[in-house]
Amino acid sequence: MADTADTAATAFEGHRQFLIGVAYRMLGSVAEAEDVVQDAYLRWVHVERAAIDEPRAYLARVVTRLCLDRLKSAQHRHEDYVGTWLPEPFVEDKRATEIADDLSVALILTLERLTPSERAAFLLHDVFDMDYGAIAGVLERSEAACRQLASRARDHIRDRDPHARVPRSPEVEARLFAAFGEVLASGNLEAFGQVLAADAILYSDGGGKRSAALRPIYGRAKILRFFAAIVRKRPPVSESREVRINGMPGYVMRGDDGVETLSIEVVGEHIVAIYAVRNPDKLKHLA
Repeated sequence: MADTADTAATAFEGHRQFLIGVAYRMLGSVAEAEDVVQDAYLRWVHVERAAIDEPRAYLARVVTRLCLDRLKSAQHRHEDYVGTWLPEPFVEDKRATEIADDLSVALILTLERLTPSERAAFLLHDVFDMDYGAIAGVLERSEAACRQLASRARDHIRDRDPHARVPRSPEVEARLFAAFGEVLASGNLEAFGQVLAADAILYSDGGGKRSAALRPIYGRAKILRFFAAIVRKRPPVSESREVRINGMPGYVMRGDDGVETLSIEVVGEHIVAIYAVRNPDKLKHLA
């Protein structure tokens, strides 16, 4: 029996990171994604694995169904949320550059506006290359219905996320991130204004538990005023680490009031969005 369990665990571990990626894109939460994948593992241990031709596809179906159950039981989870909702930051070492565009915060925010079935159909087909026949089995709908779900999702994403899959220059991104870091270190807002797009947006998520802007801040001038206030009032940061957050350059920072993340989205020659996550409930995996 121990050998069987060990074999099941070994086979599952080869798919764990892939499955966490599926669940995170569905749920926007690292903690929930890990919980769902663990639930999938418990099912995997007890299934007749010899009868499964494609373990990864099978496990993707299990994880997707578990995610759908969570989404359907929490459809109104953001209605009572205080301020702007952002997904939990998905953090990698700063040298990691291969993370896909489909982990971007902008896309996940757009996915949040889709129905659970639309989100699943889009992700399974467009991101994970699952054919519509297999998706029909996951969603328990016809292939035609699944095609329609994915098409609606695609149209919605194209309308809501104009920067999705726009080619990015690592050199330009590194230069603008360095300028952003200089702003944080020195408070030089004049230099910051030169790299910030006129129509940039700042999103700040405190969840009502830490100070943050309750609504997105639109436009260069308002963002500069916001940062000017931060420079004056925010307690000093005791530790700052450069990382990749949802595929973007950013920082994990620690100060007197806890951990937070800050990342930038670059399009062309400017910073077009800044994402700050301060809600401690979303940062437990970084503590």
